[in-house]
Amino acid sequence: MPSRPPFSDIVSSLPATVPFVPPEESERRTGQKIQLRLGANESSFGMSPRAAEAMRHAVEEAHLYGDAHCHELRTELARHHGVETEHIVFGSGIDELLGLICRVFLNPGDPITTSLGGYPTFNYHVKGFGGQLHQVPYDGDRNDLKGLADKARQTGSRILYLANPDNPTGTFYTAEELKCFRRQLPEGCLLLLDEAYVEFAPEEDVMPFDPADPQIIRTRTFSKAHGMAGARIAYAITHPETVDAVNKIRNHFGINRIAQAGALASLRDPGFIRSVAEKVAQGREEYASLARELGFRPIPSSTNFVAIDVGSAKRAQAIMDALWEEGVFVRVPGVEPLNRCIRVGVGTPEERRQFAEAFREAARRTGIDG
Repeated sequence: MPSRPPFSDIVSSLPATVPFVPPEESERRTGQKIQLRLGANESSFGMSPRAAEAMRHAVEEAHLYGDAHCHELRTELARHHGVETEHIVFGSGIDELLGLICRVFLNPGDPITTSLGGYPTFNYHVKGFGGQLHQVPYDGDRNDLKGLADKARQTGSRILYLANPDNPTGTFYTAEELKCFRRQLPEGCLLLLDEAYVEFAPEEDVMPFDPADPQIIRTRTFSKAHGMAGARIAYAITHPETVDAVNKIRNHFGINRIAQAGALASLRDPGFIRSVAEKVAQGREEYASLARELGFRPIPSSTNFVAIDVGSAKRAQAIMDALWEEGVFVRVPGVEPLNRCIRVGVGTPEERRQFAEAFREAARRTGIDG
């Protein structure tokens, strides 16, 4: 019998897991059809009509590869953010960019620092490239900035990963808080700042770009406020030397021309993005009121979802299961103490009405009615 070569030591040591089970797979496994899809932090408000129209036109050229340099979109992003084009690199979603950044900076065995219970896809990539995770528990419901900086110094970490606004709690640190945090980082430690949800945060509190700083990479996406999660397009703003390094290894034709056309049109429709942020803010308030009505505690959010503290992991799991039985898809963070929360995306007004009805019933059925 022919035999294959052995897998690499790194791959052989990895568990057979992925960061998230897709909702479609959960439907297939359970036979339960999702009626309210509020667990993946997608946008229920869709994309800009201008973006949709641009993508429909781009389909006519889908037989052609996309521009490997994303020149037109890169130029517009540079103008939009007040940076030079050489500061921008693209990826098929932030998830791909996280993997590319790990590949650029990590050697097998290198230490990195992140929050315990933070976005798991980053950890997935770190392990996939043989890095060593050092995790710092949340301080209450927020990333522990002092603890993260201390851990990075203690371990000599090559990368410190921070999502701001945070996933899964939705909490947010202001520009001044982040600037202070940046000064605490050890020399030679990269700050990887994941800003997937930044359009939902207070604009005046977002840290200005300083792409001349070689110690920071900031990632942004068209998946959330722009409503293009399925198109898979994101970008990072950083020092040109880091952009050049990523360009050595990235999939140069990984951003298809349909995604590029949609992203460009969406970027040129700021009024639509503002309207989505306003609708999401209203929905967050409704969820917060609903949580308090049931005797639960909403965690203040600067994202398009709200984490609701229901008091214990057992309660959170019971409510999530009861909601799933009614076709309502939400998630519970996988690590203590965050697993005392359910995380629910802000839907349209009608979706929020349906969720409120299902949530009240799930709380009643599980004996958790405040």
